[in-house]
Amino acid sequence: MEKGLEDRLKEKLVSSQEIFQGRIIKVQVDTVELPDGKTAKREVVKHPGAVVILPLTNEGEVVMVRQYRHATGEILLELPAGKRDGAEEPLECARRELEEETGYTAEQWQVICSFYTSPGFCDELLYLILAKGLVKGEARPDEGEFIDVVTIPLAEAARMVLSGEIKDGKTCLGILAGSALNDHE
Repeated sequence: MEKGLEDRLKEKLVSSQEIFQGRIIKVQVDTVELPDGKTAKREVVKHPGAVVILPLTNEGEVVMVRQYRHATGEILLELPAGKRDGAEEPLECARRELEEETGYTAEQWQVICSFYTSPGFCDELLYLILAKGLVKGEARPDEGEFIDVVTIPLAEAARMVLSGEIKDGKTCLGILAGSALNDHE
């Protein structure tokens, strides 16, 4: 890291007040000291972190899920994903979520990358995990979770991302990363 960069950019936490505690997230308002000595307020959504899985079949298809997302008011096409339970390891979470949501298990697993979903206000860290050697089974979605499982050729899914048909950010990143990796194999 460039010398002095932290002194020029990093904010120091002065105080923190939790204003909401939900089932999945917490919201807090932090007071921070800016590098110039002034103070500012930051609203922060605290999230336990999650995984997003890129399940690829031997035929080059992506296993995806369709589900209604209340916040958007739309049925979205997404990669399987889910929240980590406490200190659950990302690969353990990915195995559990893939099987629950799609019924598939995988013989090969690889962490591709990790990324923050919206670092301007949220600390959620997602792990993008590639799953290959898929074996089809029976889905066991969580109570209250209604999912339609579909398979789409990877190239078609990439086209759908670029045309705006696929709008979910984690899915867009996963599909485009999968396409880039596929081009280099």
